[in-house]
Amino acid sequence: MVCAIDPVLCYFRSQHNNQSWLAALTAVLDACALLIAYAQGALKSQAELTFAISRHAVMDLAQVMHIPPRPPRDDRLPARALAELRGLLAACRAAERGGEACEGKLVPLRGMYEPYVNGLADRLLMALPPWTTAEPVDNWRTSPWGRISAGLLSPPEPHKDEHF
Repeated sequence: MVCAIDPVLCYFRSQHNNQSWLAALTAVLDACALLIAYAQGALKSQAELTFAISRHAVMDLAQVMHIPPRPPRDDRLPARALAELRGLLAACRAAERGGEACEGKLVPLRGMYEPYVNGLADRLLMALPPWTTAEPVDNWRTSPWGRISAGLLSPPEPHKDEHF
């Protein structure tokens, strides 16, 4: 069976600058890499399967679009963010272990997909997601005409040349 990928579909975009299929796929790979490095048991096994197919998809997309892998310009996972993620894993009991051995597993896992998502992000002009974020952005709360604040939509400012 041959699977054909239409590279034109890769250019489809969300109406929100902070959302893309590439960011979603990268977030899945990030989460799987973290769980493979830190978790145990069924959670780790599922992460390994999801990582394998997601990584395969990223590599196929890069190959079909003739996009070479590119190393990251900046580390998306600074030490502070990794410490925060380890704390979250421990708090939800997804991982009881940590330390240098786990971090040593995370680095090569990231190396298996990050060069490809970096290349795709550059070509498609799509931003990659951070591993952690200070404040979530609720795009459903925004519109071209204003922001919802305390449950109320602020009306748009009328243009000076409009006559009603």
